[in-house]
Amino acid sequence: MFVKSTLLRTPHAFATRNEGISTNEHTKSLNLAFGRGDERETVLENLKIFADEVGFKPEQVISLPQIHSDIIYKVGEDNRGEGYFKTKDIRKGDGYITDKKGVVLGIKTADCVPILFEAEKDGEVVAVGAVHAGWRGSVAKIAQKCVDMICREYDVKPENIRVAIGPCIHKCCYEVGEDFLQSVSEALGREVAEKFVIRDGGRLVCDLVALNRCLLINCGISPENIDVIDECTCCNPDKYFSHRYSKGHRGTMLNVIYMK
Repeated sequence: MFVKSTLLRTPHAFATRNEGISTNEHTKSLNLAFGRGDERETVLENLKIFADEVGFKPEQVISLPQIHSDIIYKVGEDNRGEGYFKTKDIRKGDGYITDKKGVVLGIKTADCVPILFEAEKDGEVVAVGAVHAGWRGSVAKIAQKCVDMICREYDVKPENIRVAIGPCIHKCCYEVGEDFLQSVSEALGREVAEKFVIRDGGRLVCDLVALNRCLLINCGISPENIDVIDECTCCNPDKYFSHRYSKGHRGTMLNVIYMK
């Protein structure tokens, strides 16, 4: 039902697509997002199943509509339920930080990169964060901005932040075009772009995992404090939902972190 990092100390989970109740072929079986073809009640029941296994209550989750941005919100108890139980007139964005216990940060993915953060001070975890990093969010440095925001808001140092990069599409399957390379070059510079948008035989592929790992190291995260769950969602369609593999006809996974 989910995989975990061996590095993070706080409760967290990267969902797979398995052990839920969705019966549509493309959302089978643990679809955790509205708008993919399942009834609302089915999605909420899947959320309950997932939450029970991980150890939180469904109503504790905040998971807003995602827009491939670099927008990160500082959230608290009043934001719990947004996206699942509170769906009208809510904000949109792609990341969260909190220092409040019992606030479950939820990032939805189906190839994009889920990144979870925990920040320590005086030997105790004092804050957590989560971001959704598609290619647009990645080149907008959403991961780096999350580190900067955690450090600023909670008075911690980058070297005291641990990070887990979850299952996502890897360079083996993420073939892109010349226009993609140009877009990344415009955002990060040609030299940086060519490190992560690389030629593989006759293909041009993007390594989003390496890009985000590099950005995290550049903002002060120690390499040993970055855990990468080395599974490609597109290579494992029976375990994970993949937008690329299914050509958009798929369910969605949820990746969570919180403090008890």
